[in-house]
Amino acid sequence: MEQAEPAGVSKPGNGLPTGVSVQGPMAKGTDDAAGANDFAASSATTLLVMTPESKVTSEHLKRSAYLYVRQSTLRQVLENTESTERQYALRRRALVLGWAQERIVVIDEDQGQSGASVSGREGFQRLVSEVGLGKAGIVMGLEVSRLARNCADWHRLLEICGLTHCLILDEDGLYDPGHYNDRLLLGLKGTMSEAELHVLKARLIGGVLSKAQRGELRTLLPVGLVYDEEGKVILDPDQQVQQSLRVFFSTFERAGSARATVQAFRRDGLKFPNRGPAGTREIGWQALSNRLALATLHNPRYAGAFCYGRSRTWKDAEGNQHTQRLGREKWRFLKQDAHAGYLSWEQFLANEKRLLENYQATAGAVRKAGPAREGPALLQGLALCGKCGHSMTVSYHHRQGKLSPNYECSVEATAKGEEPCQRIPGGSIDEAVGQLLVQSVTPLALEVALNVQSEIQGRLAEAERLRQQQVQRAQYEAERAQLRYMRVDPNNRLVADTLETQWNEKLRLLAEAREECQKQQQLDAAQLTQEQRSKILALAGDFPRVWQDPNTPDRERKRMARLLLEDVTLKREHDISVQVRFKGGATRELHLPLPVPVTISRKTNPEIIAELDRLLEEHSETEIAQILNQRGWHSSMGQPFSRTLIQGLRRTYRIKSRFDRLRAQGLLTARQIEEMIGHQTNRAKYWLKAGVLKVVKLGQHYGYLYLKPTQDELQQMSQRRRNDVANSKSTTHVYEAQ
Repeated sequence: MEQAEPAGVSKPGNGLPTGVSVQGPMAKGTDDAAGANDFAASSATTLLVMTPESKVTSEHLKRSAYLYVRQSTLRQVLENTESTERQYALRRRALVLGWAQERIVVIDEDQGQSGASVSGREGFQRLVSEVGLGKAGIVMGLEVSRLARNCADWHRLLEICGLTHCLILDEDGLYDPGHYNDRLLLGLKGTMSEAELHVLKARLIGGVLSKAQRGELRTLLPVGLVYDEEGKVILDPDQQVQQSLRVFFSTFERAGSARATVQAFRRDGLKFPNRGPAGTREIGWQALSNRLALATLHNPRYAGAFCYGRSRTWKDAEGNQHTQRLGREKWRFLKQDAHAGYLSWEQFLANEKRLLENYQATAGAVRKAGPAREGPALLQGLALCGKCGHSMTVSYHHRQGKLSPNYECSVEATAKGEEPCQRIPGGSIDEAVGQLLVQSVTPLALEVALNVQSEIQGRLAEAERLRQQQVQRAQYEAERAQLRYMRVDPNNRLVADTLETQWNEKLRLLAEAREECQKQQQLDAAQLTQEQRSKILALAGDFPRVWQDPNTPDRERKRMARLLLEDVTLKREHDISVQVRFKGGATRELHLPLPVPVTISRKTNPEIIAELDRLLEEHSETEIAQILNQRGWHSSMGQPFSRTLIQGLRRTYRIKSRFDRLRAQGLLTARQIEEMIGHQTNRAKYWLKAGVLKVVKLGQHYGYLYLKPTQDELQQMSQRRRNDVANSKSTTHVYEAQ
């Protein structure tokens, strides 16, 4: 039987002189200490020097030989072909050691994968699985670094190889992980491989950081910025790209939010530039999206600043890569005014501040202000709590058929589950602040009107220039396609047909660009009619009318208010204290009465109740409703009067009805009249039609009350009744005679 020997004992090629051998107790003791592979029991007493061939037993040859081939990057796979050939050449070593050709398995699906982690390396995972199942007799790799550059993965593989008696072979020799000395040497190689990777990374990162610190590191530039021949960052020479970015930033400054900027671009039919395919300098054009708008606004390169370290990237235990954006204070390097830009650093900071204010507050965070929205709350984003200093949110309720705002301080309530700090109805507050603004802005109205007019004209001119540039670019592309088609050999129909199709496509795009340009020109011309110019100029002399005009959108009122107001502090005690702070620092304080409780605000005016009581003496409920409406009176809810509403008021205030009032005056019902003149059905209506009885009408949907008949009227009705009876008897005798 062959027994394992220490790694330091070898024949030529293993580090010992030729002919050196180990025998007897020395070899056996070494074998016991190392835990050698004993595939069959034996009582041999002589131990020869172990050669690479002697480490390979028949048990190893019954299993497969696995050759692991890997290069770290695809570029190495394409360019370092000699290294790949050397790795595949290890198959000859397996043949020399005794493995059959069909038992040699090559695992090369990890080409282009880094060995720093097992994640993503399906080939290495498959290799470890085969070794763990005892199917591998030997694992071959050109170097230890081919298998793993991570000590944890490498030592895990060594542990499994030792348990399954699997050999490891590299370019330097053959090793048995079951032997202590071999395993020590393999562990040292794995450590050196990982250290080598660390040194390489440290050198590369050091060079990158050194360049980044000087602001000379070349990184991928956003659209609108390019490198010149000397490696300096300049504005893109394409004037359409420059103009598009300038219009974008000016539109955001005017609109106040990224979403409003996207809507403005789509409304005007403008396109936004983007990078073409990787490796090309072509510029593509697409519709502006919210994601693209935010990325452009947050990029400091447009402000002429060089930055490095805006994000942090790491891998979790499963090998998944994560990226986290860092705040500006955590950036590694930031160099202002490093190159030309489209806006100043101060403008970039102002845009960042505005985006932060627009950000929806979450998890108890406070948002001081946001973009002006559609609701009627004038102080949305401007109201501050006078008790705790937090921003106040807005809620709405219906009041007299209209939306009325409430200003609430619910920051602490949301965090602790308590009652809101303050809840103040905002209808009267908005009205008072609006009147204050009308009084304050009147001297500046002319300047505001002229600025608005010039801004609209400038915006339309910029949009028109961009659209003309789009038409020019489409014309240029169509002419290029035509030139390529004209130069092709007519006999080469395959190429000619393709170029003709491309030419037709460019002509179609040109026609669409011209049509869109003409359409937008018509829309822009309609925006500045003479009537609208008059309205803009009328703003200077009639600002109160514009402010109070019901056709003025609430959003526009809020924007006008934000041009003048910094914030408004509200505090509710015995009254409502309103502290208004203007942009220039001036302050005004208003004191408003507390809102009237609903039980009082919805109480009908006592004057109306008294008039109702008086009118019931002479008029029906329907007539009273008409009289009150003619006088311009309304209910406590602001609604016109009706018969139903009059009835409700009468019952609520326990006012006598007209029926009770007439009965108290002695008027009788039809039943009472019939009891007086005899119990015959409908005799009261008969005498009413005969003109004997007099009535008073109760209303449109009610009957009558009869005036009490006089003695003469009773005698008249009695005499007529007797005459009717006599006539009926004579008629009966006549019939009998016949």
